[in-house]
Amino acid sequence: MDTMIGIIGGSGLYQIDGLEGASWVEVASPWGKPSDAILVGRLGGVPMAFLPRHGRGHVHSPTTVPYRANIDALKRLGVTDVFSISACGSFREELAPGDFVVVDQFVDRTFAREKSFFGTGCVAHVSLAHPTCPRLGDAAAAAGRAAGVTIHRGGTYLAMEGPQFSSVAESRLYRDWGCDVIGMTNMPEAKLAREAELCYASVAMITDYDSWHPDHDTVDITTIIATLTGNADKARALVAGLPALLGDARSPCPHGCDRALTHALLTAPEARDPTLLAKLDAVAGRVL
Repeated sequence: MDTMIGIIGGSGLYQIDGLEGASWVEVASPWGKPSDAILVGRLGGVPMAFLPRHGRGHVHSPTTVPYRANIDALKRLGVTDVFSISACGSFREELAPGDFVVVDQFVDRTFAREKSFFGTGCVAHVSLAHPTCPRLGDAAAAAGRAAGVTIHRGGTYLAMEGPQFSSVAESRLYRDWGCDVIGMTNMPEAKLAREAELCYASVAMITDYDSWHPDHDTVDITTIIATLTGNADKARALVAGLPALLGDARSPCPHGCDRALTHALLTAPEARDPTLLAKLDAVAGRVL
């Protein structure tokens, strides 16, 4: 199998520069319309697909992002490895605005989103004990360091519904829980990537200290946007280093991300809903 890198760009990252033969392509998905067309090309000789999570012009809120359509569209294009890049707040003094965190755990507090490709007519349960791919996490950390980014390897991401920022009480609670950063978009994205048997890594770009910090108890969108601008340049530099680290030839994931559905389907073949199965052709075609 050949490597194809998928980049899901968050707030402030709506374009990837330097793609050879770049073109925006529309991908039809049975799960709805993706956030935007997808920019495809080659970077460092490796195929790459870039999807702006909120759409160009930032038209989708965290709740209305069509997560299922986005992941399905990337899978249909042939993407094998997904890097999520998103803005976040920090719960730790040492995780400062401008730093990046390679996330490896999540606490999901979202409640208004469709979180699975599966359901009545085809039930499946995938493991999410380790929701990100260590191989991709290592690559993201290495690419970030090479680009001069202050990057932290490992951290727990609290996914909140939004679009409002946290109250002080919520911020203190999540900090006490042991969470490291807070954002609004990595869930259910990471869950859906696992169901689609895609390796997934999350790079959180810190913009602020959220409201727990005594000197930053009001999250100021003006300050966040200023930090986002600088972070976007760092993110592009990180992305530029990924092809050399991953290479164009791909072996099976040593952590089993690309085989997550092997033992996940519970519905007997004769009881499966043909309509749902048709929608799952890209996501679960390997096992169906």
